[in-house]
Amino acid sequence: MDVTTLPVYGMVPMSDAAVIELVPALIVEDMPATRSYLESLLRDVCGNQADGDTVDIVTVGTLADAHAFLESTPRAFVLVDIGLPDGNGVDLVSWISERYPHTVSVIVSAWGDETTVLAALRAGATGYIFKESDTSEMRAALQSVQRGGAPIDPFVARHILALLSPDPVLPGPRPGGPSDQCPLDQLSSREKEILQLVSKGLSNREIAESTGLSRFTIEGYTKTIYRKLAVNSRTAAVFEAKARGILR
Repeated sequence: MDVTTLPVYGMVPMSDAAVIELVPALIVEDMPATRSYLESLLRDVCGNQADGDTVDIVTVGTLADAHAFLESTPRAFVLVDIGLPDGNGVDLVSWISERYPHTVSVIVSAWGDETTVLAALRAGATGYIFKESDTSEMRAALQSVQRGGAPIDPFVARHILALLSPDPVLPGPRPGGPSDQCPLDQLSSREKEILQLVSKGLSNREIAESTGLSRFTIEGYTKTIYRKLAVNSRTAAVFEAKARGILR
């Protein structure tokens, strides 16, 4: 796949007439609630809500279980989390690409910087979906895979393109746009602290535990950070902060 053709979310064509089967599927995710959500969403996308049990979807929580299952029961589609108890989901994607080249793998993760996203794509992932996306965005991403697309968040795609350009420069504040109206000192020390924790991939719950603040307080801080940086996601906030020098 030519990563330089990643202009917009869910619209990277793999083939003019590609139709990708999403079942039988394997979901590799260690959090039970997230596994259940992803399974429900995938059943919905597969269009078998009336008789969902007929859709062949298996869920596991570790790389070891994924390896064992795939060796005995190949799948058409695998949805893989990055941070698993016994390793990195990118390694599983690479293994699948080598052993089962006709299996389509997509990463689904709470966080991933441009280096991680590129590593996943180079390992053979067809797309990279963020867990923070709302249900409609997640559904659209999976439907894009069905149509032969490679879903990647547009903000991440823009930064990947910058990294791949001959003279890579991450886009900074846009002259005349709203984001250049937020100088560094408009972020409070607490906001910068929380943004630093966000950049490390911590969830709001984990940040709350780390700082001694409530989860609702952390959510309030993140919304304020989004507004000040003129972004609407954790991923975009970290990329924008790195581009401006707020984060190193």
